[in-house]
Amino acid sequence: MISILKKILSGFFLFLIKLYQYLLSPLLGASCRYTPTCSQYGIEAIKKYGPFKGFWLTVKRIARCHPWGGHGHDPVP
Repeated sequence: MISILKKILSGFFLFLIKLYQYLLSPLLGASCRYTPTCSQYGIEAIKKYGPFKGFWLTVKRIARCHPWGGHGHDPVP
């Protein structure tokens, strides 16, 4: 039961990220300070760690992505 819930949540989060990548990202332009981009980082984190930890890692990464934050290569741990 928990496994099914994790798959559903993972699919939902991945769908939202893909929706962002195809609909909003082209309009906003390239502005991510890190590689991989925050959305690609989110996809990798959710696929590697599942919906809960992956979502949390993605939120932390997005919170670091600001003009006074870091930059450069920042892979999923």
